[in-house]
Amino acid sequence: MKSIQVFEPAQAADQPATDVAADLDWAAANGARIDRFNFAQQPLAFSGNATVKSFLDRSGPGALPLILLDGEIAMAGRYPSRGELTHWLGVTDAAPAEVSGCCSGGRCGG
Repeated sequence: MKSIQVFEPAQAADQPATDVAADLDWAAANGARIDRFNFAQQPLAFSGNATVKSFLDRSGPGALPLILLDGEIAMAGRYPSRGELTHWLGVTDAAPAEVSGCCSGGRCGG
C-alpha cells in the first residue's frame, strides 16, 4: 500500500486544498493511505518528521504544501493532480475527476 502524506500550510482552506480532497479520496479508494497535516493545527507532525523539518529549514513554510510518497518528497509547492496520483499508485484505468455541468450531453439551455 502506498502512503501519501500531505503537509499543508496554516491556511489550507483555499480552493486548491478543497479541490484536492476529492482526488485524495479517490487515491484512498484505490488503496493509498492518506494522511493530511495542517501547519497551524498539527505543528508536531512537521517538526517530528526529519524529511519535513529539513525541507522547512531549507525552504520555509511558504513552500508548502509538501507531498511525501512513501516517506520521500514527491512534490512541493502545489497539490498533485489526479493524473499524478494515478501514476504514483500504478493505477491503469483511473476514472477522471467528476466535473459538474450539463447532464444532457451539451444540449441543455435554450
